[in-house]
Amino acid sequence: DTVDSVREYGVLVPAIARPDPGGGYELIAGHRRHHASELAGKETMPVIIRDLDDDAATIIMVDSNLQREELLPSERAFAYKMKLEAMKRQAGRHTKENCSQLGNNFDGKRSSEIMAEQIGGSKNQIFRYIRLTELIPELLDMVDERKIAFNPAVELSYLKKEEQTLLLEAM
Repeated sequence: DTVDSVREYGVLVPAIARPDPGGGYELIAGHRRHHASELAGKETMPVIIRDLDDDAATIIMVDSNLQREELLPSERAFAYKMKLEAMKRQAGRHTKENCSQLGNNFDGKRSSEIMAEQIGGSKNQIFRYIRLTELIPELLDMVDERKIAFNPAVELSYLKKEEQTLLLEAM
């Protein structure tokens, strides 16, 4: 569908890239649009070039992926984890006013609270998704395939990897 749309209308939303220190550019957001453009036979596509550090690039990449209509629970889990880690690094070193080990931002809010506001959810739900990254790959695949529901999967993530493997064998 994306290829057909690009073939007919072109790329409607520009991709985002940053200069690559080794020369050229690194695509941050718009990989699917770029691939669709190639498949549609387009030689160019609109791109916005921005100077971004690694954390800013990670946040933009994650945010663009979170806007996709269909997102597997595992994709959302790893995206939330990447974004929260980047936000914590952007919050900077701790001061007396910014002393939380969990990454307070300079306005007094935790990174998880800011992220929850941005995605329109709760910080608890963010942490529950992030817990899924602790599942062994086989169990995480079962969550994506809807063979294991989200809430039980979160609980299973607290098992040691060896225990998860035993559970998988028993299943």
